[in-house]
Amino acid sequence: MSKVIYEGWMVRYGRRKIGRSFIHRRYFVLEPRLLAYYKKKPQDNRLPIKTLLIDGNCRVEDRGLKVHHGHTLYVLSVYNKKDKYNRITMAAFNIQEVFIWKEKIEFVIDQHQESQVPNGNKYVSFEYKSGMDNGRTASSSDCESQLSAQEDEDENENHPNLLRRTTMGNGPPASVFDWTQEFDSELTNQNPNNQVFSRKHWRLLQCQNGLRIFEELVEVDYLPRSCSRAMKAVGVVEASCEEIFELIMSMDATRFEWDCSFQYGSVVEEVDGHTAILHHILQLDWFPTFVWPRDLCYVRYWRRNDDGSYVVLFRSREHGNCGPRPGYVRAHIESGGFNISPLKPRNGKLRTQVQHLMQIDLKGWGVGYVSSFQQHCLLQMLNSVAGLREWFSQTDERGAPPRIPAMANMASAPALSKKNVMLQESSVHPTPPSFNQINAASQNSVRRDGYSDQIAEEEQEACQTKHENNVKRTASEEEPVDQIDLSCFSGNLHHDDRDNTRDCWRISDGNNFRVRSKHFCFDKSKVPAGKHLLDLVAVDWFKDTKRMDHVAKRQGCAAQVASEKGLFSVVFNLQVPGSTHYSMVFYFVTKELVPGSLLQRFVDGDDEFRNSRLKLIPSVPKGSWIVRQSVGSTPCLLGKAVDCNYIRGPKYLEVDVDIGSSTVANGVLGLVIGVITTLVVDMAFLVQANTTEELPERLIGAVRVSHIELSSAIVPKLDPDTS
Repeated sequence: MSKVIYEGWMVRYGRRKIGRSFIHRRYFVLEPRLLAYYKKKPQDNRLPIKTLLIDGNCRVEDRGLKVHHGHTLYVLSVYNKKDKYNRITMAAFNIQEVFIWKEKIEFVIDQHQESQVPNGNKYVSFEYKSGMDNGRTASSSDCESQLSAQEDEDENENHPNLLRRTTMGNGPPASVFDWTQEFDSELTNQNPNNQVFSRKHWRLLQCQNGLRIFEELVEVDYLPRSCSRAMKAVGVVEASCEEIFELIMSMDATRFEWDCSFQYGSVVEEVDGHTAILHHILQLDWFPTFVWPRDLCYVRYWRRNDDGSYVVLFRSREHGNCGPRPGYVRAHIESGGFNISPLKPRNGKLRTQVQHLMQIDLKGWGVGYVSSFQQHCLLQMLNSVAGLREWFSQTDERGAPPRIPAMANMASAPALSKKNVMLQESSVHPTPPSFNQINAASQNSVRRDGYSDQIAEEEQEACQTKHENNVKRTASEEEPVDQIDLSCFSGNLHHDDRDNTRDCWRISDGNNFRVRSKHFCFDKSKVPAGKHLLDLVAVDWFKDTKRMDHVAKRQGCAAQVASEKGLFSVVFNLQVPGSTHYSMVFYFVTKELVPGSLLQRFVDGDDEFRNSRLKLIPSVPKGSWIVRQSVGSTPCLLGKAVDCNYIRGPKYLEVDVDIGSSTVANGVLGLVIGVITTLVVDMAFLVQANTTEELPERLIGAVRVSHIELSSAIVPKLDPDTS
């Protein structure tokens, strides 16, 4: 065997003729003239499954992020422009591993090209193929990659001295200006469209929050008066480029912790692995009573440069699925984005420079005449760099390797202001899975999928069918097939989904809670919980002179109604002691329990198992600081902290939680009960997952109770003889 330059396990990614994607775990070997992959680590002259001859005509195509059955991968495709049908597509779950392979392959290609180019002259360029603005829909199919190879071939015939090109997906759309590029004077002169942007001059406007704020000095007369000059914030964050990039790309609840201008975000369309159309609602606090809220529809393009830096670019555009929204003013991003560049470590700590540029037209009839509004809002958006810095400085245990971020949405639309609450649209974008939900168990499933490309088609289909059955089983465990009719259930505490309502309950968004990911056994990572396993159908608020046990036996309650309809219920009875005893009862309902699931094992297990697994995640979104600090948001094993009594009925499981059995819980309760009318409390119930087979954790359900009034509790009619 020839000298091996690099080798290791990667994932082969592709699509079948019917359009479905597939992934196989393969062992890749890079030699000076050959790239090959094997089913297993090669020994005793084992023949590879496939090979690709590496020479100066080879190209490395960066296809960006792809999602396969909820698993997000970073994909590279290596091909020869002289043989466009011969290519190897490889992928990995770790973004750093992908770029190690990319650098190694490009190094081999460069060596071959140096031997082909006269006088050793090198000219490395990057090809950005725009696929959005000419009407072509970008995709990751092989036919598109073959087209890119053909374009490469035609262009190189006109420029024989050009060396390796790295294709970055479809490249940024032609409408998106890359403000991070500094053009050479000769290149700028050749392209008059770029002259206005070449050699930008900036003036230091101010320093605030540890950031330097710059303003562009270039005067432009083609923009409306309401559009500000470009401004950028420059700061240093003690984190790796990958960690910062992952945080910037996320559109989930974590963004609220560092971006004060963010209210809601969703993915309208994923164009390719590098480009997406986003809808974004801004949270601006400049006289909100008089100024209508702003939203955005824009293109987001990203790439990773050879020096390890990341570039994220923004530019507004129209999209058929994201039209103007009633009650909002559609702002326009002329140019914007992030430039994330590595710096030399200091005192052993990673350091990264983050630049955030924004040139935006906030629109509206008075914006052009009230300059303070434009500047205030722009500075609020640029302050997100300081938010990034503080988020990382106050976050511990970030030792796990950064995972490839998936473009995730907020799970529900934001609450609107009073003036437009009646205009709220009902559509909610689906939430793609976060990449943090992938763990070694996922990779083990890939390992088990070890059949080669050369086995019989029947065997492939059998394996595919088995995999689909497993996927269907997982899906059935996650959510019911049919929706449950909620109209037949009722409780004495009323249900109200509006904000600022009192003495009511609503379903809390699962993404407000972080649970153990598929990777938790290896890196202790947690992810937003997502969809609940059961539906919360009713809440009762009871009081009595004695403790109320086994409330699910009460005739006419939600658990009894569900039982009559053949449904299964899990009932949580939170018992509050005192001179008057209170009970808040939550009824969670499902069609049936999935046999063998963690929830089924919990329901039918013994009390010792239940006590070791039942977990509560509390949160106080609204309330005094002292209450929020006392309650906290740390998950708690209820069976270890307080006494829990489990009652297994024919079609239900009731859990009576005696809060008064714990001195600590009693102390917190005494603090809370006196100000309960001022509080908004979130609670999530789940069964703790401890093994890779049980992970990731899923919520049984979650609830938000708002401004509860003690006087609204009623005395239940409990028949002591009913079992």
